[in-house]
Amino acid sequence: MAVFVLGAGSLVWLFQDELFHPFGDARACEGSDTVLPKVISAGGVPIPADAADIHYVTENGSARVSFLSNQMPDYLNRAALVPEGASLFDKKYSSAYGLGQDDGELPEGLCGPALKGPAWSYYRMGPGPDVNILVERSPFGYDTFRAPARVIATFDIR
Repeated sequence: MAVFVLGAGSLVWLFQDELFHPFGDARACEGSDTVLPKVISAGGVPIPADAADIHYVTENGSARVSFLSNQMPDYLNRAALVPEGASLFDKKYSSAYGLGQDDGELPEGLCGPALKGPAWSYYRMGPGPDVNILVERSPFGYDTFRAPARVIATFDIR
């Protein structure tokens, strides 16, 4: 009996990610109804190559992805959310998001660490897929992001 319990426990430990995460994907949060590819594209553009601590939830044709990155200026340019050379905090392309300093927010269904304020919001509607990006802004400088910054990207996956 002890050998059986030890063997079963070892198997559970060995395959814990596959057993306790949707689709066997450790990035997927409980309740997700669609698996995302290994390289996640938010709004048609791959998330930054340095993205870490990635979590996602998918439901009814949309996805919310949380990750950490130091490459947000480049990503915002590649995603056509902010034109090359424009200020990342120009109110023509973005706006402050209503989170006070060190207040946290985690959208319903999304697992992992919360986005902390202050935060900045970027939104793009067509052509192409719509995308909404929230990025943690530095609490010490109005025109910089945290390093690394937590990001929450919301986009359609249909």
